Amino acid sequence: MQIRPEEITNIIKNQLEKYESKIELTEVGQVIQVGDGIARVYGLEGCMSLELLEFPGSVFGVALNLEKDNVGVVLMGDDKGIKEGDTVKRTGRIISVPVGDELIGRVVDPLGQPLDGKGPISTTKFRPVEIKAPGVVDRSPVKEPLQTGIKAIDAMIPIGRGQRELIIGDRQTGKTAVAIDAIINQRDSGVICIYVAIGQKQSTVAKVVKTLEEHGAMKYTIVVSAGAAEPAPLLYIAPYAGCAMGEEFQFAGKHVLCVYDDLSKHAVAYRQMSLLLRRPPGREAYPGDVFYLHSRLLERASKLNEKLGGGSLTALPIIETQAGDISAYIPTNVISITDGQIFLEANLFFAGVRPAINVGLSVSRVGGNAQTKAMKQVAGKMKLDMAQYRELAAFAQFGSELDKTSQDQLNLGRRMEEILKQGQYTPFDVADQILVIYAATNRFLDDIAVADVSKFEEGLIKFTDISYAAVKKEIKEKKVLSDDIKKTMDKAILEFKATFKK
Repeated sequence: MQIRPEEITNIIKNQLEKYESKIELTEVGQVIQVGDGIARVYGLEGCMSLELLEFPGSVFGVALNLEKDNVGVVLMGDDKGIKEGDTVKRTGRIISVPVGDELIGRVVDPLGQPLDGKGPISTTKFRPVEIKAPGVVDRSPVKEPLQTGIKAIDAMIPIGRGQRELIIGDRQTGKTAVAIDAIINQRDSGVICIYVAIGQKQSTVAKVVKTLEEHGAMKYTIVVSAGAAEPAPLLYIAPYAGCAMGEEFQFAGKHVLCVYDDLSKHAVAYRQMSLLLRRPPGREAYPGDVFYLHSRLLERASKLNEKLGGGSLTALPIIETQAGDISAYIPTNVISITDGQIFLEANLFFAGVRPAINVGLSVSRVGGNAQTKAMKQVAGKMKLDMAQYRELAAFAQFGSELDKTSQDQLNLGRRMEEILKQGQYTPFDVADQILVIYAATNRFLDDIAVADVSKFEEGLIKFTDISYAAVKKEIKEKKVLSDDIKKTMDKAILEFKATFKK
């Protein structure tokens, strides 16, 4: 076999031409302490706040404490495989989540990983979980209603697109039910919904997903689930992740509804992390920045101006109270951040008034701006009437004799209370709401027995659907009650009333 020098020369030349000098620089540190889901890392001088750090065994952590000689990291997974002396790599990425249309209809964890067994989510877009909220110049006033389909809310405590309305109450008073009803009611409105479950049992989340599927709401909903068994850091980033997913649609000019269920558990998870990171505790052992924890999340809910596409993100945070105490630390914090609250009372719930909304303590600071003119016309006095009725009813329990005016107020209040009762997952159309509230406030129900009010309401809606469909259409289109429409409504109610009594 003959060796050819020119062949060897060519091979060496080719290899020299293709040779590339690749130097990869990665800043690494060492674990100096680990335990309770917290790691302290030495040697990451350039590390950024909220940066993702990679630990052995593909476990990621988020840098929260940037101290002089070490970095305090909360781990997003199990810390059992991590030990002292392990190498930690910087990723150079602030914690971010996948976003886009591909997430709609899916159940994901706070990092955007699927939990529903429907295969991987093929999206290439990512957004950081924390961004600065839009400034005053970028916003426009809240003036477009977000219909929940719940009569008591749409009439007395209206929610507008871009608003932050708190749902507050004791456990088992129907807080989640109100939020789920609001999601179901967005069926034909084009609003994309995001339900963030923080610290909920897996069975509860599965039940919510099943309900949404049964009502066809999963077609426009993303469910972000950080279960009760997940580590505290996942519970901490869950609402921010849900908000980031919603902002992708908001900045594309769409309308989004975000439900955070619930922020009490979110604050507890943050307290756990902060205490383990040795941050100084304050009132009720919460860290000093627990107000900022929720304010920076809820400030991201906004209605953008036309230059930015006019999209909106409406937030419905949920807070659980203990024995109805709304003056506790976290409830008062969130009440002061939001644009109003819907207070659900246990006593009303057990008395059969559902949704159990306490009208006196509930408020919408956007008010009539988030209502159509037609709804304002029929429900203007309703909130005051209901609040007066509740006070009068409490006084009447003592058995004292009442004058005729008070008796009339009680009779009207009882019928209004019946009208505002509503079954779960049965949202009402706006025109139907206006019709039944109009009938109640204009004293058409005074001679109907209280026990028959709900039957009367049901029959009236069916009757007008058949005989007076044009009026409902007109109410929806014109969004204002003209004298002609009022006359037709009077006629329709009286006509049905005549048949109902028979």
